[in-house]
Amino acid sequence: MRLKLHIVLFFLVAWAAPTLSNAQELDDDLYLSQFVWGVNKASNSGLIGGFMFRYSKMKNEKTYQSYGLEIVNIKHAKERRESTLTGSSYIFGKSNYLYNFRFQYGLERRLFRKAAQQGVQINFLTSIGPSIGLVTPYYIEVAGDDASGNRQQYDPNNPAHQRGSILGPGGIFQGVPESSFAFGGNLKAAMTFEFGGSKKNIAGIEVGALIDVFAQKVIIMPNAENSAFYPNVYITFYYGSQR
Repeated sequence: MRLKLHIVLFFLVAWAAPTLSNAQELDDDLYLSQFVWGVNKASNSGLIGGFMFRYSKMKNEKTYQSYGLEIVNIKHAKERRESTLTGSSYIFGKSNYLYNFRFQYGLERRLFRKAAQQGVQINFLTSIGPSIGLVTPYYIEVAGDDASGNRQQYDPNNPAHQRGSILGPGGIFQGVPESSFAFGGNLKAAMTFEFGGSKKNIAGIEVGALIDVFAQKVIIMPNAENSAFYPNVYITFYYGSQR
């Protein structure tokens, strides 16, 4: 009787061992909170579109709530750099920068969890929130009467702001004190791919699509068609920590 009991217990333990092992791996893979920061490149930005910061906390075993901030420079589709006789370059026709501050609340759903060693975790992320655009004058340096340069916001109606009279761009932050605000909202859907061999530190790539919608048109280039809608696709490289 005792031998039969031992045999039954042996098979019960053998049956339960893989389940307990999987549960332990799952527990080892879970984290309560995560903070990441990164650099992105978007279809409506320059080489570096801006910066991303996101804090996430666990809602349940497969879902996390996230709170994010993105600071980006949105460019007009017709922006092209031109060279001057002095060797500098500027964007002809551009009158304003659009620096956008996106505040985001989202949900991250884990689709595939990270393997025990050097695995990749795949999440699906959606977020929504307000956008605050900082519309900052774009300055150019134009030739003066005494052959010296002076800096002014580009104005297509100013005859002195023709290609032959422009010496180059003004200071990048020169127009900040004269900035105005554009208010709107943003909506994002993305996939994240997290990798790394450490439980505390992670790195990853986020790929997705996003749209900013402002309450009114934002004039970036006065002589081109401007819009209140700014859709884009993007990629973000990020790094962070979790616990």
